[in-house]
Amino acid sequence: MEFTSCFPQWDKLSPAQQRRVLDSVVEKHFEKGAVIHDGSADCTGLLLMRSGQLRAFILSEDGREISIYRLFERDICLFSASCMLRSIRFSVNIEAEKDSDLWVIPAEVYQSLMEQSAPLANYTNELMASRFSEVMWLMEQILWMSMDKRLAAFLLEEAVLEESDSFAITHEQIARHLGTAREVVTRMLRYFRSEGMVSLSRGSIRILDEEKLSRLAEGRL
Repeated sequence: MEFTSCFPQWDKLSPAQQRRVLDSVVEKHFEKGAVIHDGSADCTGLLLMRSGQLRAFILSEDGREISIYRLFERDICLFSASCMLRSIRFSVNIEAEKDSDLWVIPAEVYQSLMEQSAPLANYTNELMASRFSEVMWLMEQILWMSMDKRLAAFLLEEAVLEESDSFAITHEQIARHLGTAREVVTRMLRYFRSEGMVSLSRGSIRILDEEKLSRLAEGRL
């Protein structure tokens, strides 16, 4: 996959702007589990996904995590360039959920391009609005949706991402995604198992009744 086919609004940039991007971009590989951006660290730069899967999450003062969104092929991460986003008052962490290859674009280069290119600036503003919509949707889930519904929806999402009704994940990992305690996840999963919706084995889960799990997630059970 070529960088130029993934960079937003590439054809709208001038030849000089395109050269500047190509001269500054760095390609990097991260193994599964690697921390790519620590919210308290210096500006990492913009991340443009070539392949793999990343997780963006926030961390509470007591060390509890909650996932806010995921990044896939061709996605771009703005929050890793927090130095460019002065109005952002919270720290976002980025980790590799799978082995990932990505391009890193220096924040100062991208910011300079936005100041020169209206199409790129518009794209960036739309992307930021989309990310904040995802965060607001998550907050609505936390505030108004019960944990059993959130867990059911999460398991269905995992099955789609893994393209299988059986996938490797621990109770601790699920708890970090959902921002809750491992014991809560374990208790809920045991209830799901007793209802015939899933089967559990060490480090993995298998969905047995997708329809029933969907009804639970949608509040129809």
